[in-house]
Amino acid sequence: MSFVSYAMILAGGLGSRLCILSEKRAKPAVPFGGKYRIIDFSLSNCVNSGIYDVGILTQYRPLSLRDHIGIGRPWDLDRKRGGVELLQPFQGWAETDWYRGTADAIQQNWIRVEEREAEHLLVLSGDHVYRMDYRPMIEAHLASGADATIAIAQVPREEARGFGVVDLDGEDRVQGFVEKPASPPSGNISMGVYVFRTSALHAMLREDAERDTAHDFGRNILPAMVGSGHVQGFRHDGYWQDIGTLDSYYRANLDLLRPDPPFPLEDPRWPIFTPSTEFPPARIGMRAEVRASILTHGTIVNGIVERSVLFPGAVVEEGATVRDSIVMGETWVGPLAEIRHSILDKRVHVGPRARVGYGTDLTPNRSCPEHLSSGITIVGKETRIPEGVTIGRNCRVSANLIEEDFPEDTVPSGGVMERELNVAH
Repeated sequence: MSFVSYAMILAGGLGSRLCILSEKRAKPAVPFGGKYRIIDFSLSNCVNSGIYDVGILTQYRPLSLRDHIGIGRPWDLDRKRGGVELLQPFQGWAETDWYRGTADAIQQNWIRVEEREAEHLLVLSGDHVYRMDYRPMIEAHLASGADATIAIAQVPREEARGFGVVDLDGEDRVQGFVEKPASPPSGNISMGVYVFRTSALHAMLREDAERDTAHDFGRNILPAMVGSGHVQGFRHDGYWQDIGTLDSYYRANLDLLRPDPPFPLEDPRWPIFTPSTEFPPARIGMRAEVRASILTHGTIVNGIVERSVLFPGAVVEEGATVRDSIVMGETWVGPLAEIRHSILDKRVHVGPRARVGYGTDLTPNRSCPEHLSSGITIVGKETRIPEGVTIGRNCRVSANLIEEDFPEDTVPSGGVMERELNVAH
């Protein structure tokens, strides 16, 4: 076959920069936008582009991802030929091992590519939010005769240091590729969307497997291919967001609430598919106030919700206020409670008159200042915040805490609450 009919999605990363959100789940399985998971966007792009044969390479905390994807029915991927397959590493055979990097993950599953006799392969990342029809990129790749084609997004140069930066000539041929440079030469970054000629990729993967490298596409494979072959760039002008940090996750969710959002979820021309959960319709009470927010099915609002995203089954009781926050599924915000600038994971219980994300003190978090310094407070899954407790900004409150784990009535800005410590520090 001369066209691309098979895609592999890299979905096995640790995602440590998402802090508590990815401690119990794979990063692509993190909830997003009210009813979705991050991986829904790459999967929906595939099927909307006519690609119905997808392998998802998982490793870290794969159960939540497996439960979410199931047999692929929401994406029309429950097929006898093709469909979706989760590819996990396993131990027990001499030739198998945990994935050592993104390139090694593809190499260990190369038999899937050979079985399909695919001349070209689409490789994607599972932790980006965007809409993209892959067909124009694939057509440009085939027309150019390139060994690889890289989708390119444009960002301000100062932001490019967190990505793979691409040097392009006047015809968008890639002249250089540097992963996360301290001083980016440009704002042209890789989107983590690649089309490869399979023979060229396989030769490079085999060479890399014999070397002492990170076995990573950005650090090893792409720079080597640029140095030895023809790598083409393909410019993407639409919205694209790497959900790599808490700040980018928070920002991308709240971007959906703008009057003219850069990424409207309701665009019927390119639907985003996801499994449907069984909840009743949303209900808004007599004295409720809701402004510039997303409410999903099963939410009940009797208080005030502004510039916030509420996931299925979230409840905001009378007198409670939720502003500039992300409240995940089945979380309960009690009467007169205040939530600001916060991310509450699933099934959090916020007691009456509690305050989360309170105040103007922006002291960076004491345990992870690199992840929590912009003012966002995060509360882990199924934690129960006691009545009347005040939690400041840039706080990290671990999952599964109960009322007795809060010995004080205040968690200061930058503080950490963990059961092992049983103290705010």
